[in-house]
Amino acid sequence: MTHWFDLEPVGVDFFDTAPHIFTYSIDLAAEPDAVWAGLTADEPLSWCRLLTKVHYTSPRPYGVGTRRIAEVGGGAMQMREKFITWDDETRRHSFYVEQSNVPLFQSFAEDYRVDELAVGSRLQWDFAFSPRPKLSLAVRGGLPVNSLIFSSFVRDTKRHFGSAPRH
Repeated sequence: MTHWFDLEPVGVDFFDTAPHIFTYSIDLAAEPDAVWAGLTADEPLSWCRLLTKVHYTSPRPYGVGTRRIAEVGGGAMQMREKFITWDDETRRHSFYVEQSNVPLFQSFAEDYRVDELAVGSRLQWDFAFSPRPKLSLAVRGGLPVNSLIFSSFVRDTKRHFGSAPRH
């Protein structure tokens, strides 16, 4: 049976104040509505190879308060997530992690925004986290690993939706 560790809830201001923030601006060939549909599908981010499984535990319609579970690396890390923003009109949603099976983080959150470009769309994908106090050095030492994992999500997203042409 999986043992779960509680994380502290955060608001959207955490994306400006977290001790560790990774921001990716990804220009994609796909139209904004197609990217948003992929991000809000029943099994979102299925194209990301390091995400073993992501699925909602809340019924549709999804919105603020929706919950889902994400498994990374074959389930080596599992996260129970709760959405704190969800706006289909502006194509933005954010969540924080309520619980994880690995006790690295005090808080962890992600923010997704999809904007229209002249051709295609731009996905702004932010990862923000703070380590548990006793694990600050371990998390700091693991930042290159986090960067590799997040960068793999970006590469897989570009592969799935296509990169926008450069001008």
